[in-house]
Amino acid sequence: MRADRRRLPWAPARGLARFGLGWLSFAAFEELLATLGRNRLRTLLTGLSVAWGTFMLVLLLGAGKGLENGVAWEFRGDAVNSIWFWTGLTSVPFAGRGPNRDIRFKNEDYGALKRELPGIERLSGRYWMWGEFSVRNGDRRSAFDVIGVHPDERYIEKTLLIAGRYVNVRDIAERRKVAVIGSLVKSTLYGREDPLGKLIEIRGLPYRVVGVFQDEGGEADLRRIYVPITTAQLVYNDPGRIHSLEMTVGDADTAASTVIELEAHRLLAARHQVSLDDRRAMRAQNNLVHYKKIASVITWVNGFVWFVSFGTLLAGMVSVSNIMLISVAERTREMGIRKALGATPFRLVGMVLSEAILITSLAGYAGIVAGVALVEFAGGELANAPFVRQPSVSLTVALEAMALIVCAGALAGFFPALRAARVSPVVAMREGNP
Repeated sequence: MRADRRRLPWAPARGLARFGLGWLSFAAFEELLATLGRNRLRTLLTGLSVAWGTFMLVLLLGAGKGLENGVAWEFRGDAVNSIWFWTGLTSVPFAGRGPNRDIRFKNEDYGALKRELPGIERLSGRYWMWGEFSVRNGDRRSAFDVIGVHPDERYIEKTLLIAGRYVNVRDIAERRKVAVIGSLVKSTLYGREDPLGKLIEIRGLPYRVVGVFQDEGGEADLRRIYVPITTAQLVYNDPGRIHSLEMTVGDADTAASTVIELEAHRLLAARHQVSLDDRRAMRAQNNLVHYKKIASVITWVNGFVWFVSFGTLLAGMVSVSNIMLISVAERTREMGIRKALGATPFRLVGMVLSEAILITSLAGYAGIVAGVALVEFAGGELANAPFVRQPSVSLTVALEAMALIVCAGALAGFFPALRAARVSPVVAMREGNP
């Protein structure tokens, strides 16, 4: 009874055969597995070449993502579209004045930039109260960095307020003794107590806490205290002094931000009578230009990764295609008999293609799984690495790789399948005879 059932055609298979899709039936799948099983070693070696290609593709893409995350991490603390200016000593004579002059920004420079440079979105000066200041709340005491700033510093430094407010215009105008403290300052001096509205002593002078902030820049940024820049200048008896100027350029592209940087540099150099080429007297850093340069390098790296991975996959596909050609040559007599018994060219093409697609799909899937597993393991180990940070592979990339593998498998099997479809039954029977 069981033997009779084997000889009876399966009903869905008959339906598929009616439309020329008999090669998609379960019986055809069993035959396909049997064919691959007869050449286990050859199938295994072919699959390994494909699996290695997909494994390297996933591994390199994960490394590229880690590199991209590392670059983003390096820029996490400041606005990417920011430009910074610092001063120093002049190194060359200019306009009748000798070298070694101490160049110092003033409040007037801040006002001139704000008035005369329309491309600036946000603008702030910084006054560093050098050294860690002794800060006290009652009997709790520690040392923290204290910086005088303008209100726009909040956006340039990417400061996230979690309570209260930031330094405002009235604080600057009235030289108020108010302070915005980092979350680590709050936890050290206040614990779970709400610090808003309470007094904090900075080098013996009382300041009222008006805000608490978080910052992605790291622990050093969270140990900062921001005060109005005019208050810092007054306390340090250094009226009008600014140690650095920083600005953002909105949605300007690299070229536009470079123009704004040059215009700001020209304006400040003219005000202080220094040469534009004197980099010791006045230094600038354009974060947007640096970020775009690094991003372009990452783009090239990702392109190189895809190129190398595609070459590895191509080698695997050539291997699959050669194996299929050998398989078709070995089964020439079988192909001729199938064609003599009524097998259509489409059925023969489907039969050979299914072998190539099955090998590449299973091997490619194994390579993807192994690659993702290694990338996830490396992601845990390199969570805090400075340059390749948290490498990962997204689901979209994995699906794209799988689609590429299936397409490559179909392409690898196409020409051997075409050869099988063109076989002549008479020639096949003659070539198949010993």
